[in-house]
Amino acid sequence: MSEDAQDVVLVVEDEPVIRMILRDYLAGEGYHVLVAENGAQAFDILAKKPHLDLMVTDFRLPGGISGVDIAEPAIKLRPDLKVIFISGYPLEILESGSPIALKAPILAKPFDLDSLREQIQKLLA
Repeated sequence: MSEDAQDVVLVVEDEPVIRMILRDYLAGEGYHVLVAENGAQAFDILAKKPHLDLMVTDFRLPGGISGVDIAEPAIKLRPDLKVIFISGYPLEILESGSPIALKAPILAKPFDLDSLREQIQKLLA
């Protein structure tokens, strides 16, 4: 369980089942969870939500926007925002050349929810 129930997590995932599993799991762990199914929704949340602690984002998203494309401006606006990438294609994230991709945790799909919890706890500690 999150030590601070006010930790806010944005989940960006286009697959409805994965998005629902992540939302329900993280809410059960005590996080306040916001969800976006594409880049446009993610940018809308980032523009309107004054406080976010963590973003968990898929790399491949519809509309030609990647998780890295969302994370880079988000980190510029919010330097304290933590990012975890999730993807069925983890090498593409590293090959993007983004500095964020080189330091943010990457979980290859399918991943264990306990691994996600451990990464979140490390980042938010």
